[in-house]
Amino acid sequence: MRLFAAVLPPEDVTNEVAAEVALLHGLPGADGLRWTGRPGWHYTLAFYGEVDDELVPDLSDRLARAAHRTASFPLAVSGGGQFGHGRALWAGASGDLETLRLLADRAEAAARKAGVPMGEHRRYKAHLTVARSRDAVDVRPYVTALAAFTSRTWTVADLALVRSNLPRSGVPGEQPRYETVARWALGGAG
Repeated sequence: MRLFAAVLPPEDVTNEVAAEVALLHGLPGADGLRWTGRPGWHYTLAFYGEVDDELVPDLSDRLARAAHRTASFPLAVSGGGQFGHGRALWAGASGDLETLRLLADRAEAAARKAGVPMGEHRRYKAHLTVARSRDAVDVRPYVTALAAFTSRTWTVADLALVRSNLPRSGVPGEQPRYETVARWALGGAG
């Protein structure tokens, strides 16, 4: 299974993001970007790639412990940026980013301890991808527009393990399908 750990914003927050992204669609050159949809709007904590089925139970147990050891925390979708000269346009985050990073580190450590090959460690950068491009694109107008955006703040209360099903149809622009495999309440939640 192709898996990752994530924080999933609530529906009312994704509605706010959708309204902001709709405004971005009106900027020059927007049709040259591949826009992601609501199912793809999440904060990836750790990307695991293809995980052998026999590793999933141990990974799940370790993620449950990581969630239990992490208190719930406030978060909002806020601002924006880019990776790779416009190859990825994203909305950022504000709130308790220290706890978000801690949860990301714990999600990565859980995978390493479960035997999931993780490659080299990178410092966590909270981002919710809203568009991609195969080529370098000047997305500065989009980043500028996102700079003024902040959603309502919500309390992150759980950690999700998500399965990513890559497109197989060959239809241009088809998005991956995401399926939440499990969710664990954070230690400070309910």
